Amino acid sequence: MSDRVDALPRLMQRGALAVAALLAILVAAAALHAADWPASVVLAAALLVPLALPIPGLLRGDRRTSAWATLCVIPYFVFGLMETIANPAARPVAGAILFASLTLFVLLIAHLRVTRPVASNHSLSTR
Repeated sequence: MSDRVDALPRLMQRGALAVAALLAILVAAAALHAADWPASVVLAAALLVPLALPIPGLLRGDRRTSAWATLCVIPYFVFGLMETIANPAARPVAGAILFASLTLFVLLIAHLRVTRPVASNHSLSTR
């Protein structure tokens, strides 16, 4: 049972990276369809920067990176929600971006909860 518990944070870390990659593909596809050739590449690169920033820390399994990476997901959530409501032509891609961003957010929070340090009894014994 202990091996399964120890493997859970690693599994969540891999899941978060897989969902981040899926979200990156979806955002790049949406950006490439949004504008003409040179502008679409610049737009896609600019939109992918927030997803690329936490990757080294997520690969290391750093808790602090998982914590601040949740803030990097917010622009994708807002974009997906906005496009789902306002742009009927982009609803399938926007819905996929919305779902992927929520999944990534939940995986990051779950990783933080599973890897939370155990509280010591020392703070309780001082009363």
